[in-house]
Amino acid sequence: MIYFILLLVGLLVIITIGMYNNLIRKRNAIDNAYFSIDVQLKKRYDLIPMLVDTVKGYMQHEKSVLEEVTRLRAGVLSGTMGVNEKIAADNAINRGIQQVMVSAESYPQLKSSENFLKLQGSINEAEEQLAASRRFLNAAVADYHNAIQSFPSSVIASWAGMKKRNYFEINEEEKQRPSVQFK
Repeated sequence: MIYFILLLVGLLVIITIGMYNNLIRKRNAIDNAYFSIDVQLKKRYDLIPMLVDTVKGYMQHEKSVLEEVTRLRAGVLSGTMGVNEKIAADNAINRGIQQVMVSAESYPQLKSSENFLKLQGSINEAEEQLAASRRFLNAAVADYHNAIQSFPSSVIASWAGMKKRNYFEINEEEKQRPSVQFK
């Protein structure tokens, strides 16, 4: 009888440890996804000075957009912003880059510039990788939420103080198509 109780207690300890370790792996997957987004954002931010240099000679009346994108980039790279501030700045940078790309259609010499075309391709690639990283983050958060809300792992998650994490979301304003006006 004592061996049965010891076996049962040992089995419960092993199951508890396994569930806890699984929750830790899921939480770490979310952190990894955040870091992946940071890497992709850094890649995009590294392209911004090249974009500004390439188009500034052509787009004098879009100068304020270029200056704003540059200012936002510097703010994000300063490392003083929280996650929500970074997301808001990133959304504003994205709008600015889209506006510059759409405005480039009005400049035939710029559109045919080999440097601009390569840069445009690099920015599109960075945007695609960033979108994939954001999808990975949201999938990791959903997986983690399922684990911390399902019984019996929810008991272990509660005991370990594991809380819900944020999905990558953009606000309603950001979901709207950008409006570009030519002067």
